[in-house]
Amino acid sequence: MEKYKVGVIGGTGMVGQRFVSLLENHPWFQLTVIAASSRSAGKTYEEAIGSRWALENPMPEEAKKMVVMNAEADIEAIASQVDFVFSAVDMKKEEIQALEEAYAKHECPVVSNNSAHRWTPDVPMVVPEINPEHIKVIEAQRKRLGVERGFIAVKSNCSLQSYVPALHSLRGFGLNQVLVCTYQAISGAGKTFDTWPEMVDNVIPYIGGEEEKSEQEPLKLWGKVENGVIVNAQSPAITAQCLRVPASNGHMAAVFARFENKPSMEEIKEIWANYKGRAQELALPSAPKQFLHYFEEPDRPQTRLDRMTEGGMAVCIGRLRPDTQYDYKFVCLSHNTLRGAAGGAVLLAELLCAEGYISRR
Repeated sequence: MEKYKVGVIGGTGMVGQRFVSLLENHPWFQLTVIAASSRSAGKTYEEAIGSRWALENPMPEEAKKMVVMNAEADIEAIASQVDFVFSAVDMKKEEIQALEEAYAKHECPVVSNNSAHRWTPDVPMVVPEINPEHIKVIEAQRKRLGVERGFIAVKSNCSLQSYVPALHSLRGFGLNQVLVCTYQAISGAGKTFDTWPEMVDNVIPYIGGEEEKSEQEPLKLWGKVENGVIVNAQSPAITAQCLRVPASNGHMAAVFARFENKPSMEEIKEIWANYKGRAQELALPSAPKQFLHYFEEPDRPQTRLDRMTEGGMAVCIGRLRPDTQYDYKFVCLSHNTLRGAAGGAVLLAELLCAEGYISRR
């Protein structure tokens, strides 16, 4: 099949690097443009990155000699060369909103890793296994923007990807209260131990804005499309506490849940084992064969051992047991820059292509 031509805007940051890496040998997508700030524009990608390549796998050969374009000044030129772009720019929220909308208005679909448009009512925030039906709000967004091809779609906060899928599959039992504590890797801040030595042997009990995202964003994921906007769900009530921990990659969550109709532990495990979403139905290239993996061992999942399950695109769960205050408690883990960031956005782009929202120019 003819591949979709893809651009990465914000290609020099950690998530941008992950996009570039994931597009190497992708069966549907061909990396065609890399764009970044004016500081990097005009240099080859290899020159622009310099010593800042943050991934374990080497920089793809196809990317090294690509000349970096200016993400802000070259919008028209970039939009004319690609079928869609991934956005991982590091700018102020208002600047990101304006930039992504400018690409959409140039008839270029934007699949964004950024949080800037997560609360725009007609921008779908999608985890393909949870709320694929939200992409139909794109039709209303296109009318608002006055475009035919362009739109913005976003993925949710990286830490949600660990615990929300496990809870989502249990909503049929009347999930009404959730307490979650997340233990988030330093790559979630775009850092390595070399660039953030203060994190070695340390835990920081604060990540700016993260608790609000953890409490509110699931309600948009569980909302409904009504009259051209997404209306948030009213429940469950979620309270969250988020900590930065000295792990390179992998966000863990300790989850406590209460239900109106309490399921048995056997029912929960059976649901997790058999859960499939739209990504599995369509057999999308980046989709894990099994989305939710439950570990019976008392000391699993572990960040270092299990974050790469199914190429880092699966969610790992363990330690399900009754709780004295809530009905049950359990632990979840996902890879924050794969499932949680760039990988989740690539999977979303695959869904948008498969469902006909992204077409070749």
